[in-house]
Parts: sequence; C-alpha cells; structure tokens
Amino acid sequence: MTPPPPPSPGTTPRPIVRLREITPRLTFQAHQAPTSLKIELVQRLVSAGIQDFELSSFVRPDLVPGLADAADVFAAMRAIPDLTLGCCIGNERGLRAAAAAGADSAAFLLSADEDFARANIGRSTADSLVELERLASVAADLDITLSTYVIFAWGGPAGPARGPAELEPLARRLVDIGVVKWILADSFGYAAPPQIRELLETASQYVPLRSVTVQVHDSRGLGIANVLELAALGVGTIDVSLAGSGGHPAMPGQRGGGVCTEDAVQALELAGYDTDTDLAALVDTANWLENAGVPGLGFVRHVGPVPTTAHKPAALTFSW
Repeated sequence: MTPPPPPSPGTTPRPIVRLREITPRLTFQAHQAPTSLKIELVQRLVSAGIQDFELSSFVRPDLVPGLADAADVFAAMRAIPDLTLGCCIGNERGLRAAAAAGADSAAFLLSADEDFARANIGRSTADSLVELERLASVAADLDITLSTYVIFAWGGPAGPARGPAELEPLARRLVDIGVVKWILADSFGYAAPPQIRELLETASQYVPLRSVTVQVHDSRGLGIANVLELAALGVGTIDVSLAGSGGHPAMPGQRGGGVCTEDAVQALELAGYDTDTDLAALVDTANWLENAGVPGLGFVRHVGPVPTTAHKPAALTFSW
C-alpha cells in the first residue's frame, strides 16, 4: 500500500497514527534509574503529545530490579487524565498487582520461540497458553483488559525467520481463548516490509488489525521502513522507544532497543501522517534522557529534523 500524500490547505486532515511509548518498561528493565526520573520522563513525553504508554512490568523484583517500583510509577501517572497505561505480566500475581495499581491493560508475555520461553519464564509456549487461558477468566473478574505479546513473531533470537505458518496455530489458540488484543513483536529485527505485510495479512484473518499493536526493533536497521509499512497497513498501534533505548535484563550486550520514537515521528510526518506529537519536544526529551545517563541511539536528535522553512545555509567550511 502507498502512504497518503501530505494534504493541501483546506483538504481532509492527515490520517492519525497511534504511537505507544514503551521506554518506561523496555529501557528501565535493563537500566536501573530512580523512580523520580521515570516519572519525569513520562511527564515530559505527555507534554510532547504521547498519551499511550507501556509503563512497567509486574514481575519478580529479584529478576528485574529496575521495575520493582512499578506500582509507584503507576500511582504517579494515574493522576494525569486521559492517559492509556499498560504493563507486562507473566502470571496471576502480576495480573492482580497490575489491576490493583490501576493499569488499563496487562499484556501476557508469550514467546513464539520455544527456547526463549523456557529460558525466560521457565515454561514452554504450550504451557504459557494454558496459563493465559486461566488468566483470561481472572482478568474478567478484575475488570482489566488482558492482551498478549507474541514476542519473536518474525523470528529469533537464534533461530530462523518465522512467517504465517508459525503464527497461525498461535492465532487460532488465542482466538479460542478469547484474547483478541495482540502485540506482535519483531523482537530481534528480522523483518523487512514484505515480511511485516505478510504476517499481518495472516493476523487480520483472525482479529481486526485495529486491535493489533506491532512492536518493531531496529536491530538490523529496518525499523523505520517497517513503521511506514505498518502505518500504510492501518495497524491499531505502533510501539516506539525514545532514542531507540531499551534492552533485556538477562541479555546484556544485545541490541534490544525499540524503534526510535523521534525518528519514527519524523518519517511518519514526512510520509503524510499525523502523530499528534511535538517532534522538537521529543528530541529535547531524548537528549535529556541521555544526559541523565541512559544510553540511546537515533538520528534526528543528532543531525536535526528536516528543515521546514527556507533559510540561507551557513557557509560550508572544508578542512582537508
């Protein structure tokens, strides 16, 4: 599909792409920081126009100490109106803690990769599906929306690429369970736009694409291209991570950050979409985060956004 051209004055408004900021969970699970810094980060992102967050994870604090303050972060953010606040969980204890903290939704960590599932949460993918089915009834009683990740949906971390044939059995089982809000994650950056499109066409046979969130990682430099493909396909939400930050606490050294928020925003805006965000404020916040000691990547904040007004460039200086 071809993205829409930028509108002329007086024409139909640009289509809006919904972005979900996952930095508060993805970054701080791998980089410990004070609760006050996390709260300030979210406040800055809200000022830049972000309203949808994956705020933390309710998991064992001895394994992920960087997110041990999840309830405190939720308590601070619940005071801000009109935000959508989600989290990750792996079991009933986490689900109940999320509901008690006021989370709007909780995403169960389901891995399409069998080896990772066993290493990360100590049970097989099949056993995780049994647990998810049990949690669906618990969530209904707690009045919290239960969604599920499908991490490594396109392949990884060590195995070959995956496609529709691997997704379909999971998709059928999820629909049978009654979990129809999915976060499909290209956790190791295996996919290019054709693979993104192919898997989502299959997903759309089971659930509406508007109920699907997609999380692409820029491990192999394909993230921004995939964001534009996702926008063209009309997925419900695209996950982004400020300054491309983030990682997995048990896999140090891996390039585990999400696709860079400010780079994605610029690409979407130039492609004719509206993100309802302030790019300059996002860049300022990304730089602030790095100055606070959190490592990040990204391009726009280093070279500046594409100019929107005519100006005489500074004289070029060459030094051979």
